[in-house]
Amino acid sequence: MLKSRAALLKTNPGRSGFTDWQVIGLLLVLAVIVRWQTFGNPVLEYDEQFYLLVGDRMLHGALPFVDIFDRKPVGLFLIYAAIRLLGGGGVIQYQIAALFFVVATAALLYKFASRLTSQFGAISAAFAYILWLNITEGEGGQTPVFYNLLMVGAALLSAKVVTQRAFAPVLTGTAVMVLVGVAIQIKYTVVVEGMYFGIVMLGVRWRNGARWINLAGLGLIWIFVALLPTIAVGTTYAMLGHWHEFFFANFQSQFGRSPFPLAIRMLGLLALIGLLVPLLAAVRPVDVDRDTGTGRFVLGWLVASLISIVLFGSFMSTHYALPVLLPAVLAASPLFGRKRNGRVVAVIVLSAVAIAGQAALAVNQWAKGGLREATIVASAAKPVHGCIYVYDGYPALYQLTGSCLPTRYAFPGHLNTSDEGSAAALGADPVTELRRILSTRPEVIVDDFPVYRFYNPATRAILNQALKNDYRLALRLRTGSSRYRLVYRIKP
Repeated sequence: MLKSRAALLKTNPGRSGFTDWQVIGLLLVLAVIVRWQTFGNPVLEYDEQFYLLVGDRMLHGALPFVDIFDRKPVGLFLIYAAIRLLGGGGVIQYQIAALFFVVATAALLYKFASRLTSQFGAISAAFAYILWLNITEGEGGQTPVFYNLLMVGAALLSAKVVTQRAFAPVLTGTAVMVLVGVAIQIKYTVVVEGMYFGIVMLGVRWRNGARWINLAGLGLIWIFVALLPTIAVGTTYAMLGHWHEFFFANFQSQFGRSPFPLAIRMLGLLALIGLLVPLLAAVRPVDVDRDTGTGRFVLGWLVASLISIVLFGSFMSTHYALPVLLPAVLAASPLFGRKRNGRVVAVIVLSAVAIAGQAALAVNQWAKGGLREATIVASAAKPVHGCIYVYDGYPALYQLTGSCLPTRYAFPGHLNTSDEGSAAALGADPVTELRRILSTRPEVIVDDFPVYRFYNPATRAILNQALKNDYRLALRLRTGSSRYRLVYRIKP
């Protein structure tokens, strides 16, 4: 009996420390503390401002890709539409929802890391995930904040197949693909990691003596299951008579965008790597792998997540590093769990990232503005009749002012940036669309200064002429050291 108890404690080191519920409580407290200064800020990141806008307009009958253009899958907008059903203005609601997704993801990471290291190391890994979000634009509701929960769940199930702890490996693998399929409908980039999970699980079946024909059949079934949510969405749009809009926005338009200069993209990639270096430096492949094979699986997942970033080639925002955090914190957990130097390293690294994260949040709000600045701009931009048009600035202004949308290209970057400057990228010529918007004489036009360095010169010239001829400056509000939020009202 004593020997059995000792064996249990050895395989489950956390049982002699905090209970699982106590760990979840710690994770919740940490997440609230480190994200506290973001709560109620309606202009955290431009992307999630737009996601909330689309979710809100969906409840009023708008159809993504048809009435409002974007390239994100519809599942993301359904999440934000569901959040809008919670009532209120939607801002604090989506931030609280994101908080719970973060805590749930961290809890699964703790559970996963417990198979690799001591409880201290597992808790450190979960803490690291929460803290790293603040320095990688994950402080609010970016897409990985939501789909990371699905992907770590899929990875945890995959690891059970790899270590042959799954009671029914084929059914477990199917469950993995269900989770990956739903995640794909939040962002398509997870497909690379999903492929890795599937290949590894098929490899286990092959090592266990499965025939090639059986493996091929199982692989096709899993692929179909993973693609089923996307097939269902596409079929729905086809039945509504909007297949072209769905296919163009989700797939075809991706290839119509002009790439940013190579040097700029490489600088972006270096910035992403720089944010991940403290985690990646803590990865010791020899320490990660144990006799279970879980460590090798995590290292492979880390490589797959890095390949996904490089493959899709978008390095202009630091939030593209968010999916890598999952396998990175797991791979670093054995070092964090060492009783001597590892624990010291964990405390130093986590403390430094916690401080850096709070500084990053403060600087971000200072540079972009917060609730106060958004309220001032919204008050100045509120229309008496008709629509406002946000050429550049906060997409949240449409919702904050209660304005109608003057265009299906409501995200400012679609018409004001050079990489979007063609019909191949948007399905409409941006110059023609801007002329159409201006012909409706929007009551208010919102702009930013200085102009974004990769601006669209053709649409910028048209806008400047219209502002000079037909509008007067109503507000010039500075945020940060040198950025100005500009509100123009049409002349009587």
